[in-house]
Amino acid sequence: MAEEATVSAEGIVGLDEPKKMTREDWRKKKELEEQRKLGNAPAEVDEEGKDINPHIPQYISSVPWYIDPSKRPTLKHQRPQEEEEAPYSSVGEWYKRGVQETSVSTKFRKGACENCGAITHKKKDCLERPRKVGARYTGNGIAPDEHSQVHLDLDYDGKRDRWNGYDPEEHQRIVEEYAKVDLAKRTLKAQKLQDELASGKLDQSEREHDSEDEDEDKYADDIDMPGQNFDSKRRITVRNLRIREDTAKYLRNLDPNSAYYDPKTRAMRENPYSNTGMNPDEVGYAGDNFARYSGATINMAQTQLFAWEAYERGSEVHLQADPTKLELLHRSFKVKKEDFKEKLRDGILEKYGGEEHLDAPPRELLLAQTEDYVEYSRHGAVLKGLEKAVARSKYEEDVIINNHTCIWGSYWIDGFWGYKCCHSMVKQSYCTGESGIGINNSECVPFDEGLMEPQEEEEHKTLLEMHRDKMMKDKKKKKKSKKNKKHNSEGSDSEDEEKKKEKLRKALEAEDKRVKHVDAIMQVEERKRPYTSLQEIKAPTEEEIEAFRMKRCRADDPMAPFLGQ
Repeated sequence: MAEEATVSAEGIVGLDEPKKMTREDWRKKKELEEQRKLGNAPAEVDEEGKDINPHIPQYISSVPWYIDPSKRPTLKHQRPQEEEEAPYSSVGEWYKRGVQETSVSTKFRKGACENCGAITHKKKDCLERPRKVGARYTGNGIAPDEHSQVHLDLDYDGKRDRWNGYDPEEHQRIVEEYAKVDLAKRTLKAQKLQDELASGKLDQSEREHDSEDEDEDKYADDIDMPGQNFDSKRRITVRNLRIREDTAKYLRNLDPNSAYYDPKTRAMRENPYSNTGMNPDEVGYAGDNFARYSGATINMAQTQLFAWEAYERGSEVHLQADPTKLELLHRSFKVKKEDFKEKLRDGILEKYGGEEHLDAPPRELLLAQTEDYVEYSRHGAVLKGLEKAVARSKYEEDVIINNHTCIWGSYWIDGFWGYKCCHSMVKQSYCTGESGIGINNSECVPFDEGLMEPQEEEEHKTLLEMHRDKMMKDKKKKKKSKKNKKHNSEGSDSEDEEKKKEKLRKALEAEDKRVKHVDAIMQVEERKRPYTSLQEIKAPTEEEIEAFRMKRCRADDPMAPFLGQ
């Protein structure tokens, strides 16, 4: 038994646990690992000659002692094993296309398709047109067999490769086809030029000039410019950015009933100053529509619309590519259109007559009335209908009166205003022309003595008489005020008290509603509360202040908790 134990012990001597390292060897090993981590010592190499990352833990890189204690540290067991990897199809492998044209059977074979006679599929899988009498019974027109397809086992990239199985020779066929088309175009063009030259429509110099300016590589002529394709299904987004120093559109007029501002597109189409009475020409911003329909924008839009309509009718014109050609074509179109209208009008008048009715004065002058609806207020202001003209000034401008050729205020001297035409300083005077200038500039003033009217001398009163008159006036005023008070005090006092009580009662009811509304809003979540900044704010009246004081809840009041009971 002892011998068997030794034999068994000798049999597994290679699987014994490794000997314990000394303290010095353990210290040297740790120092070497630290140097390798810092990069001062070369990394450890495995059995395949590849470096081992020093930061990888030992239990990953070292081979367990109970498997093979003689092996060095390695990472081979962490990499995919070649013998265990599934074989995948190569890049050049793909399904065979078409049919076997080399070997075609001449008679029907057992197990073949009853419709076409191919051995590679059955009748229910046949893709040919169903024959009236199948190949099984006729034995004629046997279709060639399809290729026996291979089973492809593609990897992850092979399944998602959109060019997998593409034959590069297909592209060469496309290039050859386009080359043939280009050659045919050139031949046709050369033949056309020869015919024109032979008929005399085209000179030799013009032909050479056209050939020099000719460009054969104009591939982008038919491509629409970005944002110029007139297609309702296509949406092109243009960011509407603004300069931060500019005043925001929604701050131009804080009235909630003014022009609508769309925060998503940052657009305010209407004029924000429309209700203020300001002239759109004088404000800095009059809405997006004002900027859009001012200047040369309308002409530009009409030209673009004409280009789209001409392109639909076969004319090769483009606003950005050839603006000069488009402008000349548009002008000639306008002239022809006006000529056509004029000829049509003259033809109708010549055939039916009635030209005298077209030269008649306007209907407003003939009938002294119009069908335009205008509604006036009691003071004569226009409420509806014709828009009231905006007055640029509250004073009359450029009004010349009394035969003057200049307005009042056109001349100034020594702090006085006058007329420049006659140097007259009297506003309602009649113009005297050059003679008036000579008289007004002379030193003598005619009729100076008669300008002063004699004033009646007032009688001088003594201080006692003046005091008596003042006392009599005060007594008369007091008597009148007492009489008025007696008549009004009796009925006005009672009426005023009733009005005050009624106003206070209404103010208390309004205060109760306001408190309930505030309590209801405070119960709602903060993000779902409505806006209150757009509400109209008025100064509180005396009754509203009194109602607020009466209903106000004081925290320091000991009886405050019992108010609602």
